[in-house]
Formats: sequence, C-alpha cells, structure tokens
Amino acid sequence: MSKRVVILGGGVGGLTAAHELTERGFAVEVHEAKAIPGGKARTIYVPETGKDGRPDLPGEHGFRFFPGFYKHLPDTLRRIPYRGQKNGVYDNLVQASTYLMAISPEKNLEFLVKRPESFLEWKEALTTLWSGLELDIPSAELAYFVERLLVIMTSCPERRLAEYEKTAWWDFIDADAMSDQYRLYLATGLTRSLVAMKSEEGSTRTVGDILIQLLLGVYSPDEDFDRVLNGPTTEVWIGPWVAYLKSCGVVFHLGSAATEITCLGGRITHVTVTAADGATRAVEGDYYISALPVERLQLLLNAGMRRADPSLGLIDNLRVAWMNGFQFFLREDQPLVNGHANFVSQPWALTSISQAQFWPAGLGGHGDGTVKGCLSIDISDWETSGVLFRRSARDAVSREEIKKEVVAQIIGSLRPDLATILDEANIHTWFLDPDIVLPNPSGAMNLEPLLINTAGSWQYRPEAATAISNFFLAADFVRTHTDLATMEGANEAARRAVNAILARTASTEEPCAIWPLHEPLILLPLREYDLLRFKLGLPHTSFETAHRPSAPRPPPEAPPNDPTAEDGPDEPPPPLSRGRHTTTIPVVEAAKCVPPEQC
Repeated sequence: MSKRVVILGGGVGGLTAAHELTERGFAVEVHEAKAIPGGKARTIYVPETGKDGRPDLPGEHGFRFFPGFYKHLPDTLRRIPYRGQKNGVYDNLVQASTYLMAISPEKNLEFLVKRPESFLEWKEALTTLWSGLELDIPSAELAYFVERLLVIMTSCPERRLAEYEKTAWWDFIDADAMSDQYRLYLATGLTRSLVAMKSEEGSTRTVGDILIQLLLGVYSPDEDFDRVLNGPTTEVWIGPWVAYLKSCGVVFHLGSAATEITCLGGRITHVTVTAADGATRAVEGDYYISALPVERLQLLLNAGMRRADPSLGLIDNLRVAWMNGFQFFLREDQPLVNGHANFVSQPWALTSISQAQFWPAGLGGHGDGTVKGCLSIDISDWETSGVLFRRSARDAVSREEIKKEVVAQIIGSLRPDLATILDEANIHTWFLDPDIVLPNPSGAMNLEPLLINTAGSWQYRPEAATAISNFFLAADFVRTHTDLATMEGANEAARRAVNAILARTASTEEPCAIWPLHEPLILLPLREYDLLRFKLGLPHTSFETAHRPSAPRPPPEAPPNDPTAEDGPDEPPPPLSRGRHTTTIPVVEAAKCVPPEQC
C-alpha cells in the first residue's frame, strides 16, 4: 500500500513536493489555506473587472523572474505538460533582452542582458559598456568593488560560511568609506531590488553569491539571463501544473488551513485543518511536509514539536521584510524596455516590467477587452519615506496614497517620452497586492512577507529533514544551495524533503536531482588554495595588496641601495600578484588547523 504524505501549503514548495512524490508512487494530499494554489507565485485576479465572459484582469503578488542560474525550477517546468509543447511549461519562458536603470529624467541607461546574436546587438552590448561610465562611480571605487567580488569568487565555501555569512554586505564592500554613487548603486540599490533587504543587514555570503550567479548569467554563452513567462502565471504555469498533479492522483483541499500540529513520542500523529466556514477536522498521514512560510510555521510550532526537535525553535530568530506587487493596467501599452527596469534612485526601491510585450495573447482577453498594457511593479522598501507624502509605504493612510506615491517616483525617474505611460488618462485600472491591509491603526499589515537573509541567519535555518521522524520542511527558509527566498529556493527545499522521505522509507526510487550553484572552473585552483589557508586558520589573501580607495596608501618601499632603509630580512612575495596572477604558497609554521565543520 502506498505511503500517504500530507503536504501543508500549496505554493511552489508544496506543489514541487507533490510532483516529486506522486511520480515516485506516494499517495499525496495538499492542504492550501487560500482558494487557489500557487502561493506568492499565483495570479491574483482583480475583482469585478471581467466583462462579457472575459476573466478578471490578472494581478499578482509580484512579477516572476527566472534568471539563468535557476536549475531546479526549470527542470520541474520541463516535466509539466502544456498543449503538446516539447518542453512543457518550460517553453512558456521567453527571454528579455534589455535592462533599464532609470535614475532621473536626464539619465536613463539601458544595458543588454542577453548574448549578442547580431551585429546590431553586438553594437548595443559594446555601447552598454560605455553607458556604465555614466553612473559616475569613481573608477578606483569601481575597481575595488570588482576586487571584492573576486575575493568571494576565489574564497572556498567553508570560508564563505564561516566568515562572510556573519558579515554585512555594507561592511564587506566598505560602503561607509565610499562615494554617494557607490553606496547608491552598489550597496543600497543592489540589495533592495534583489532581495528586499538593507545592505547594512544582509549577509555577504548570500548577496555575494547571488550577485556572482547573476553576473555569470549575463556573460554565459549557454544560459538565458533574464526569462519571464509569456502569460499570467496561473494560466501558463500554476494551472497546468495543478491539472497535471490531479491527473497523477494528487488530492487538493483548497481553503483548508493547518491550525494545529499534534506531536507525540517524536512523531506527528495528525494535523488539524480549518475550512473557510470554520469547520475543523483531523488529517492523518504516514509523513507530513510543511511547505508553509516561516511566519506561518512559527505560529504552529508547539511545545511537543520543540521538545522533539529543539532546532526548530531557532526559526523564531529569522526575519521577514516586505516585497509586494502593484500593477497599472493601461489603455495604451508603452513598454519601458524589453525587460526589467530599476528605479534605483527612488526611496521605495521600485522595479518593474512591461508585461504585455511578452504575452502573445496580450490582455484583450481579460477585463473589458480594452486593456493593452500592464506595468507590473515590485515595491521592495516599505520603511523609507516617499517623495510625495513624506511617509513610508508602511505608514500610508490609504491604498490611493500608495498609488500616487508610486506614480510620482516612477515619473520622477523616467525620461519625458516614457513618463507619459502613467498619465492618468492612460491608467485603466490599478491594483495593489491584497496582502497589504489598509487602513490599520498601527500602519499597514502584510499577510505574506518575505524571508530575508540577514548576516548570521544561516545558523537559525533548519534542514529539510527534521529530528521528528515523519516531519519535513519544503519552504524557502530551509538550508539550500540557492540560499535565497525565491521560487528556486522553495523548489530545491522540496526536493530535499522528498529525498529525506525516500531515505527514511529505504525507497529504491531515484532521489530528486539537486544542483549546486555554478562556480567558474577557471578559479578552482584559487578556491582550493584558499581552502588550504582556511584549514590552517589563515585569512584570505588572494588580493591582500588591494586597498580601499580612501584608505591611506603605504609609503613607497626604499630602493635596495638606499642608506636609510632599515636592515632586515627580505619580505616574501604576496601570495597572488595582482598584475600577473601567479600564485605563491608561503611557508606557515605552527599554524592551527580549523576543520570546516567546526565553523
């Protein structure tokens, strides 16, 4: 008889776990609190906008982005059938080509983010290199930032976890000592738009690793860096996925929220679920997977679970932030760029994408049939005061205030010919993520925040397999190679949970594939050398001759025949010559060996 697995949560993690389990012969049921599955990835339809049989306009928690370094999620997409397409839902991904950095009406910079395939694209790529100089970051500071990235790329994973995990990105790149432009673009701008965290708090290990993956994706000849879906998420991905899982026997219970988990004798005996009408019932299974976000699981952890696995209690130390979506549905479409736009100088850390250009069916089949464009925006900073009302988004008194503030910030960044996109006459409908609850006596409330990787937070994150013999985790806060609260992270976590169940059941089924982050092979010798130094308790020295641009320069060395030079032994050469890239391994005496597992 098939083992029965109860999955709590129908987001990307829960659906992935159901997918992997049902294909390996397990009986699976999924309990999702909302009326539709998909979690943060689902389409959130704008109520009462559909006319004459058309569905409502497709809003969303935030736009979808599939960078080239994603491996787990694309593998799953290829295994979801879709209208006879060879690669299933994966063939619904399309490549965006250009990235817009909207700084001010006078400065809108575009960067090619795809492999050049024609003379014109090569011309655009080379022009992009020149455009980057317009950021006005002093060349010495830019060189220093590049060296900081190279330090990460040439550091062994053990050092990254032991040292960089505990270091804030702001400190690692010496932002305090740099120019305003350096702080704006390379410290604040990168982290706010990427992972919705402050650079003063974000883990260098996480931010550095992900930035490197994104950079490798831009310059890789084998990957598409910036991919988006060719239609509303639920229609071209989540809906077909759920349909496929149902055809495989997965049972879905929507509007079924887990409200209590009972743990006795080191095992989960049952889960109490509550329906939308308030009715409760006990659900039993052989194994249980929580695919709930961290803030939901924190509420469900009880004394029995904490006794059975004390490490679960550490998730109370994890923090969340807000990164929520806002959509403008437009009467006339005017794509800002063929890809994502970053309004880097604006206080609310806005990013956007003009979606209709990527949707072959357009938006005419939704709403009243007159909508032609959708500018989908992510608001990543809800704490900083805006430019119009001088209040943070979190302190806004109404949804209308947030709308007006978003319009002001976007128009304040775009060149005049693009700013007309948000003329009031062109806005058909606007939609703010309903997870933002306003008004609220103590400010806005967010029903679906996002985990952030603060410095030192890895120690609080659990593995997919818990010490409770039949309880597993498949959410984006689980320890994974991806190490970021993303769809990819949730997918990888689910695969790890399924593999743990296979191990505990001594199953002969093939484990789920798991991929590490890509590391440039050409730098492997330097990472291995750094591992040697790490085990000897020595610091990373590949670029020890580098100095902050603002740091005092050492006095020039005295010539060999200078009579004022002090006598003494010759200094050994640095381990790595910056100019020639030659490695010298120094002799180390009485060095202490520190096993990586102790760090």
